[in-house]
Amino acid sequence: MHRRSLLVMSGLAPAVALAQPRAVRVVVPYPPGGGIDISGRLFAEAVAPLLGEAWVIENRSGANGSVGSAAVARAEADGRTLLCNSDSHLLARGVMRGVPYDPVADFTPVARLAVSPLVLVGAPGLLPADLPALLADVRANPEKHAFANTSLGTAGHLATEVFRLEAGAPVLVVSYRGTGPALQDVVGGQTSLMMAPLLSALPLIQAGRLRAYCVTGAKRAAVAPGIPDAAEAGMPSLAPIAPWFALWGPKGLPAAQVARVNDAVQAAAGQPEVQRKLAELGGEAVTGESPEAFAALITEAAARGLSILRRAGVQPE
Repeated sequence: MHRRSLLVMSGLAPAVALAQPRAVRVVVPYPPGGGIDISGRLFAEAVAPLLGEAWVIENRSGANGSVGSAAVARAEADGRTLLCNSDSHLLARGVMRGVPYDPVADFTPVARLAVSPLVLVGAPGLLPADLPALLADVRANPEKHAFANTSLGTAGHLATEVFRLEAGAPVLVVSYRGTGPALQDVVGGQTSLMMAPLLSALPLIQAGRLRAYCVTGAKRAAVAPGIPDAAEAGMPSLAPIAPWFALWGPKGLPAAQVARVNDAVQAAAGQPEVQRKLAELGGEAVTGESPEAFAALITEAAARGLSILRRAGVQPE
């Protein structure tokens, strides 16, 4: 025992004493507290015991998410570094200049975690009561309206541009530094409309301070069943645009490691506690999606998003 203690202290202990599993670093390229960070932490906590390893969230924010994403693109493809980001990751080069990576080619799709709808909102008493009437008013009086937006390339931005394209009207888009200030200006009538995260807007909707026209996605949201989905409301072009959160690895991540993590994410997504916490956030776990299906969805989503940006005349800044 004395000899073993000396070996440990000198750093010469047998290999078995040093063969501890290394932590998996999950890079969230935004500050703590947002939807991406919360989803990443929720799944990291659920997946780690399933894989028998520690998952550590590392917040590396800056340059609209490109700082942290670039760090993952440069990392070794050994399964020890993953990126947790939203679908906005795919459009980095569509809205920013000088992005040092290809959002699709330089990453390996691993698993989607959750999807959460947007809701089109406006101030009650100032706007028409339903979506067809709102569209007609926007077309007739575009100067009366403006969309609040928080970040380029996000699902909210894409949905805003889809609305503007469908309306065929030059509705002003006003940039805000955060969802909270943007929603408050919509409540106050300073800005008439917003494609907002459902969770953020729902308390104001329930209090009667915002009018909800529709949610994006293919169906009504479980947390707000009284709000019609986009197709029901009369704008099916909004249906495919719902924010989602996912895991990527660096380019070249071995298929066996991808499958291992994807299987664990699928198992975590089926846990009642994970589903409950996601529902509280206005989200829903993605289940039954293979890495191959996720990769195909990425190809489709990136092409659709870039097409929307081009049609809307959005240039990288």
